Amino acid sequence: MASGYTTTIICLANSRKPGGRCVAGKAVQNNKLGGWIRPVSARSGGELSDSDRQFNGGVEPALLDVIDISMLNKASHAYQPENHTINDRAYWRRVRKASFNEALSAVDPQQADLWGTSFGSSYSGINDRVPVATAPSFNYSLRLIEVDDLRIHVSAEGAAFNNPARKLRGHFTYSHHHYALSITDPLVEAQYLAGQDGWFDIGNALLCVSLGEPHQNQQGQTYAYKLIASMILPP
Repeated sequence: MASGYTTTIICLANSRKPGGRCVAGKAVQNNKLGGWIRPVSARSGGELSDSDRQFNGGVEPALLDVIDISMLNKASHAYQPENHTINDRAYWRRVRKASFNEALSAVDPQQADLWGTSFGSSYSGINDRVPVATAPSFNYSLRLIEVDDLRIHVSAEGAAFNNPARKLRGHFTYSHHHYALSITDPLVEAQYLAGQDGWFDIGNALLCVSLGEPHQNQQGQTYAYKLIASMILPP
């Protein structure tokens, strides 16, 4: 793709990641939805800073905003083929707000699973990881799915290891497989971390699930972990 172009996306994730945020959405052209786009910075982790993702006036994008973004080039990444490097000298532009029905139309076709279910699980997760060496074979790192049994668990997952930090994990069923994935949607985190630990029944939701940056566990194995990057609820 030629250097220097503008891409319009419907924002389906604006999630927390080390050093900044990860924004992702689907391309919009002539009121039709296209493939996934993840705008990234030129930094090694691709994270977007506050200034990277702002509209003129200092406001940042919200879920379901339709946004014009100035890009420099398609970025190469081992297992995130959706990445495009932003022009960090240009403001993003909000075109309009999309409806929940538009988000529904962006749901990806049902698959047999999400990046496989044969790679084990993290200490608190279920079917939540993929070996980095295997991840490129899937040729996607983003999916928008619809679930009807979402439950959020708030707890200090690392308490047994002297880590008191409280975290959110979303439990749901997809294609008859159970998943328990970390939630990195900052608005959802702020809402639930302000309350008590425990289980919270959500039910129907749209989830943007993503493969995050590589992480080495205590056994020296490197995985890409599956995350819930956003939670979009029906009105």
